[in-house]
Amino acid sequence: MIFLIFAGELRYALMKIKEALFAGSSTRISERPKQAFPEFAFIGRSNVGKSSLINMLTGSKKLAKTSSTPGKTKLVNHFLINREWYLVDLPGYGYAKMSATGRKQLEQVIRNYVNLSPDLVMLFVLIDSRHDIGQVDMDFLFELGEGQIPFAIIFTKGDKMGPNALAAQIERMKAQILEHWEELPPCFVSSAETGLGKEEILTYIEEVLNNLNQ
Repeated sequence: MIFLIFAGELRYALMKIKEALFAGSSTRISERPKQAFPEFAFIGRSNVGKSSLINMLTGSKKLAKTSSTPGKTKLVNHFLINREWYLVDLPGYGYAKMSATGRKQLEQVIRNYVNLSPDLVMLFVLIDSRHDIGQVDMDFLFELGEGQIPFAIIFTKGDKMGPNALAAQIERMKAQILEHWEELPPCFVSSAETGLGKEEILTYIEEVLNNLNQ
């Protein structure tokens, strides 16, 4: 596992995604693409809008499969971005309508990747901005903390509330996090519909990559 410690302000030069290639699907770390690149993974509850966010970030409407039925992603999907880094689309967690056996299998797929990938540099945890952080999400964040997994949070669906209500809701969720952590992880607000957060998230990824190469 690669851990990052860096300081200073972000350099706001927006990364341009010129190429996004599907590189393979897997259920175990041994099956992932053989060619190693830094990995930025995305995960969240099954109805959080992960596929739509990935498509917004990459400028592709079809890169990640979207569906009106949650829980469709069951594999770890690697996409090679600019032949420089992998965007990793992970299965969603906490899908209540899935069988207990199915949930356990997905949890094993997720944990196998998150805990064992040697090239994971950042896990983006997506949380619906319209609601307080639920216990399922908080339990997942606790697990990441215990495992010392580097993570950032993306509050999704930021277009569904007015700006004042959204700002107040984000502050409430940050306060929830600070009840258990001494400091906040990197946090972003996004909307797949409007493109909100795209520049900030891609700039952050660019900054992390620059620090890796120093």
